[in-house]
Parts: sequence; C-alpha cells; structure tokens
Amino acid sequence: MANKVTPRELQEGKDEYMIFDVREADELQEGKIDGAVNIPLGQLIRKARHGDIDDLKGEKIITYCNSGYRGNIAADELNKQGFDTVTIEGGYSAWKDYGNKKEG
Repeated sequence: MANKVTPRELQEGKDEYMIFDVREADELQEGKIDGAVNIPLGQLIRKARHGDIDDLKGEKIITYCNSGYRGNIAADELNKQGFDTVTIEGGYSAWKDYGNKKEG
C-alpha cells in the first residue's frame, strides 16, 4: 500500500508535486485538482512499465482517483517502477470536501 497525504498536506505542499488524476476522461465532469494531468490508470501503468515517463523519476508524484482506490494502485505501481509516489487519502472526493470546508 502506498503512503498517503491528506488533502490539507497536499494543499500546503502542492507546488512540490507532479499530480496525476488517474480517473477516466468521463469522470472529470466533477472537476479536478488545478495543475493535475489526467492519465487514466491503465494508461499510466503502461507508460511506467514501458519507460515512457522515466524522466519523472526524480519528481515527487501524487496520484488520485475519485475515492482513493485507483490512486493507491497507481502509486503502488509507480513506486515498484522506481518513482517517488504517494496518493491522496480519500481521493478527489476528500480533496473537494476539504476545499468546501475551508471556504465555508
């Protein structure tokens, strides 16, 4: 299981990370984290296994999906391939809830 960051931790250190949204394109209607790059889970895993994103191995990476399950799978797989990856605890839903509480 990959290490996790809370939405608050991400907000405080967001500029330190490359952020991958691993949801499918049709799930993005809800929105996404500013600056996140959408690469669906299967595609991200293929890119990592084929060395297509090896230039990111020096970067700190965060992956997320809607609830955290696929984000965790993505982070685990990237870590196995030598990346420095964490995931957002609770996924985009938790991020969105945190933002709403913060604004409210």
